[in-house]
Amino acid sequence: MTAETATEPPEPDAPRAPEAGRLGASARAAVRLVRRVVASARRRAVAFNDLWRHSLQFRVTISTLALSSAVVFVLGMVLQNQITERLLDTKRHAAVEQTQALADTAARELVGVGGEGADALHTRLENALKKISTTSASPAGSTAGTFEPVLASVRADQGDKDPIYVGPFNSVPVGLRQFVEGNHLARLEHTVVTPGGRTTYLIVGTPLNSVASPLQLYLLFPLTSEQNTVSTVQNTLLVGGLVLLLLLAGITNLVVRQVVRPVREAAAAAEQFAGGDLDQRLAAVGEDDLAKLAVSYNGMAASIQRQIRQLEEFGGLQRRFTSDVSHELRTPLTTVRMAADVLHASREQFPAGLARSTELLVDELDRFEALLGDLLEISRLDAGVEELSAELIDVRPIAARAVEQVRVIAGTAGSAVELVLPEQDASAEVDARRVERILRNLLANAVDHSEGKPVVLTVGVNETAVAITVRDHGVGLRGGEADLVFNRFWRADPSRNRRTGGTGLGLAISQEDARLHGGELEAWGEPGEGACFRLLLPRRQDVPVVAAESPLPLPPLDHTPAAPVLPVLPAALEVQPAPGAILADRDEDREEVGR
Repeated sequence: MTAETATEPPEPDAPRAPEAGRLGASARAAVRLVRRVVASARRRAVAFNDLWRHSLQFRVTISTLALSSAVVFVLGMVLQNQITERLLDTKRHAAVEQTQALADTAARELVGVGGEGADALHTRLENALKKISTTSASPAGSTAGTFEPVLASVRADQGDKDPIYVGPFNSVPVGLRQFVEGNHLARLEHTVVTPGGRTTYLIVGTPLNSVASPLQLYLLFPLTSEQNTVSTVQNTLLVGGLVLLLLLAGITNLVVRQVVRPVREAAAAAEQFAGGDLDQRLAAVGEDDLAKLAVSYNGMAASIQRQIRQLEEFGGLQRRFTSDVSHELRTPLTTVRMAADVLHASREQFPAGLARSTELLVDELDRFEALLGDLLEISRLDAGVEELSAELIDVRPIAARAVEQVRVIAGTAGSAVELVLPEQDASAEVDARRVERILRNLLANAVDHSEGKPVVLTVGVNETAVAITVRDHGVGLRGGEADLVFNRFWRADPSRNRRTGGTGLGLAISQEDARLHGGELEAWGEPGEGACFRLLLPRRQDVPVVAAESPLPLPPLDHTPAAPVLPVLPAALEVQPAPGAILADRDEDREEVGR
């Protein structure tokens, strides 16, 4: 028996599972709805913020609309309060005058009241109330409007105990009764709740002093017409304010548009002018400030166009002069080369000094020919006539050939050249001749400044780019020189001798070759840390390259950040000689001078 009862499920828990499921589904639906509302509000806020930041016309219109709304709201409140107070003041004065007039009428009807029984007093109060209701209104009565009269007989020491009254005496608030029973004229705005609704009355009470027994007269003037008038005024002010705001917004938008449109046209013209359309001008209409702006802009554009044309002509003349001079020097150089080769071949027959002069002549002729070739190349790059002969090729053999070409120079300088290649394919759409020339120039430059330390060429590749770095550990670059190394004929140390016989144009040509590929050539260096040049090339010409996605970082990974410079305590001063000071030569200095 016990086992059977234990296996049966409890009956009260059976209907709770569907209810819990419905509550959970409702909660999830409510959460999704709240998320959608929040996301929609966020999108609208972002769109409003963008429009606010980018549109002057929108900002001015919204600002004017907001300020106008504040002004219209304040004026509407002031006007509403003034109109309401005027209506109530008029109603109060008319009601008080009519109450005083009807009090005299009631006093005449109730002359001799005193000592009667309750029923007789109630009858006389009813007759007086009918007389008040049928009495012609006073001149102010027409202004006060309809009313409901109340006559009551309550002494000051009696309070509300068994009062004798006719009319809606219960609608009169207790505070007003006490004040009138104290022999004072009083008025009060009071809202009475009836089965038909809520009605606001202006209640005026006055004592009847001309009778023997204490009597009070109350007139209840409904304020329904005044409330309707105030509601009409409010609706009129609201509709008029909204219409006024819409008109102000439209007028402001129209006025601001007349000012902003020429500015937008000027901005569009400036963008087209900056994009290369030098004939773009603004239309000057009228003689106002915007027309003066258009005239000034057109004058500025014409001046800039004229100067650009002059610079283009001057640049063309300069490039043509360089190209012509380089071509003209080819012929005499060829003749001198032939004579120098003959002398160099017969140098063993010359005396030692003359043979050395022949070797120097051939070396300088080689450098002169390289300089002419670089001048012709840079002039073609400046003229924009160079074309990229790109083909899909593996970059690793190109790097290996460049290393082999400078290995002899590196051996002479005492620097070892190391090559680090990736295992995966490094194919890219490049011009092999130009990439090899870039790497050869970078390696030769690194060997020149390596101070006998190893030079490392590293190739890295990812899905979109191929990066090649040339790292040396020589003298490095000072601050700001990383942007100057690509200038033509620039040298960090003019007194430093070249080991590779460079022309001073190699890095400039290399940077132009990198740009021709759609890539980048960057430099990094610090004094004592060496330098690193990174060539970044896209694997496909139609895919732009991004420096942040380079497979090889710059600065390199082996870079050690410089330690912070600690302030020098004034305990010991180190005297440094002036740059032009003449000091006594040490033995090492004399040996260096001798060499």
